[in-house]
Amino acid sequence: MGFPVISHCPVCSETLKITKLHCSKCHTSIENEFELSKLAALSGDQLHFVEVFLACRGNIKEVEKELGISYPTVRGKLNEVVSSLGYELKKKNDVDEKKVIAMLASGEITPEEAISLLKNE
Repeated sequence: MGFPVISHCPVCSETLKITKLHCSKCHTSIENEFELSKLAALSGDQLHFVEVFLACRGNIKEVEKELGISYPTVRGKLNEVVSSLGYELKKKNDVDEKKVIAMLASGEITPEEAISLLKNE
């Protein structure tokens, strides 16, 4: 059994590089400098969130139920993951009011969650 890959040095916190790959069946080894994927840089909690998000096929209501958290918390965790992957987030002023109202009308979010979203909280 192997250990999970760590992406940052426990001494200086710099990003680690993989320098050796090994096949346990035929014992072939390859040495070079390999890059970790962006996902490898996520924390354990962030990876768990991504797994739940994908298992729920991106349905935020299902993610809420699975994790027992509110809509704004799901959105916050999703924004945190997107940011950690190096992507820019929409500016807070870019809230799609029509989408929030549609989500409220369909019951996807509560009135309190809609107010929070419209206030960019």
